[in-house]
Amino acid sequence: MVALNGRDLLSLADLSSTELQELLQLASQLKSQKLKLHCHKVLGLLFSKASTRTRVSFTVAMYQLGGQVIDLNPNVTQVSRGEPVQDTARVLDRYLDVLAIRTFAQQELETFADYAKIPVINALTDAEHPCQVLADLMTIQECFGSAKGLTLTYVGDGNNVANSLMLGCALAGMNVRIATPVGYEPDSAIVEQARAIANHQTEVLLTHDPEIAAKGASVLYTDVWASMGQEAEADDRFPIFQPYQISEQLLSLADPEAIVLHCLPAHRGEEITEAVIEGSQSRVWDQAENRMHAQKALLASILGAE
Repeated sequence: MVALNGRDLLSLADLSSTELQELLQLASQLKSQKLKLHCHKVLGLLFSKASTRTRVSFTVAMYQLGGQVIDLNPNVTQVSRGEPVQDTARVLDRYLDVLAIRTFAQQELETFADYAKIPVINALTDAEHPCQVLADLMTIQECFGSAKGLTLTYVGDGNNVANSLMLGCALAGMNVRIATPVGYEPDSAIVEQARAIANHQTEVLLTHDPEIAAKGASVLYTDVWASMGQEAEADDRFPIFQPYQISEQLLSLADPEAIVLHCLPAHRGEEITEAVIEGSQSRVWDQAENRMHAQKALLASILGAE
């Protein structure tokens, strides 16, 4: 993965299809312990949003590579007192080898990347969640051998995960269907970007009908109906999103061998039923584990681990 050495990952669109496949292959090799890599570098985590899986998986991945992690809680740094992003970026650049940022605005992430010479990784913004989708694609390949030609259906809010899924599926040669309520569609610019990547070889479909989207799909995927920062809207969203629940009925429309994914945390009884998330077709816990392996591969590639 020499091609990724020293590069940022702000969006899945920063990768080519070949680079994505090589990254997923490396993640699989690291998971199976067929390959062991080491890099004695320092990762900084600058997270303005709450995190369980992203924080822990990045931390464990870096430790397993032989590196160190510094948790840069914004509440105890000068960031919380209004230090300009460009100043923070240039200072952290002198201390760290790589920086993973979890924040609200994609523009803030891009400003960090503009002013810091070290690699910057998108650990979640309101626009995208690329590291999550790396783990998703890894899980799909584990289950089916290859993602190419499969259909992934996402039902729910057209949020950052939906945006990154469109890009990731297009890069992986998958069809992707996004079913949302009217007014909750994914970012139109990212839709067009994904369609350009797909280049008419695969489908990027938007619909308001979850049953049409689910029919024959190999993967059903959902996320919470109200993302971080939207908690005040949760009660209002509930009746709007109720038809977009992954239930046993919706799952029955998919391919009989279909798997179910959820990026977590899950609100059981809302976007997914208890029976489905705990059922035999759920791969949610493998998906969560693969966050660590996919991010380890990403860190190793970016940092030039040997």
